This record gives sequence, C-alpha cells and structure tokens, in this order.
Amino acid sequence: MDKIILNDLKINAIIGIYAWERKILQTLTFDFEMDWDISMAATRDHINDTLHYGDMVNIIVEFVEKSRYQIIETLAEDLCGLLLEEFPIPEIQLTLSKPVTLHGQNIAKIIIKRIQIDE
Repeated sequence: MDKIILNDLKINAIIGIYAWERKILQTLTFDFEMDWDISMAATRDHINDTLHYGDMVNIIVEFVEKSRYQIIETLAEDLCGLLLEEFPIPEIQLTLSKPVTLHGQNIAKIIIKRIQIDE
C-alpha cells in the first residue's frame, strides 16, 4: 500500500489538565501517515483520484481549534475517528506532540494507529 504523509502541521489549542493550561493556547504538532492507493491519481493526474489533503487539513484545523481536551490521548483518538469517518482512509497513523515543562523544555509525543472499520 502506498502512503500519503502530512508532517509538521502546527495548530494552537487549549489543552491540558492544569488551570494555567486552560487559559492559554499551546502549539500542538501533528504528523499523519495514511495508507492510500495513489495509482489512479498517478495515472490520471487529477485531484479527485487521490486523498485531498487540503480538505483534510481544513477539517483538522477546525476540529483542533475548537477542542478543549485535557489530554492529547483523547484528542488523538477523536481526531483519527473523525478523519476515518470523513475520508475512506484504510489506515491512519497520527503522531501528536505537545510542549511540556518537565525538566526544562520538553516535548511529549504519542503515536496512535487506527484502521477503517467496514460496516
């Protein structure tokens, strides 16, 4: 299976468990890896034959900017669920990064992989 990769998408959101985190925007970084057969698009050279990641980014940005999650795990799960509902992606992997202050300036990352469920 081919892959479409969208890296380094930065979106500001309110996220966190501490009171001070609920009052500020934090920059989250999203990296997506999606299974996608690109052969038809490569043959016909037309956007309708591929995953329109411009449309996808618009949905992602709107969802994340409106979100008010406490933890990145829930945000990642719900975002992948939304994308699998909106697009016929067979499999999606999301790496979600959040700045944290644990011992200096650090980055917390999670990686989740979800598959399309046929109904």
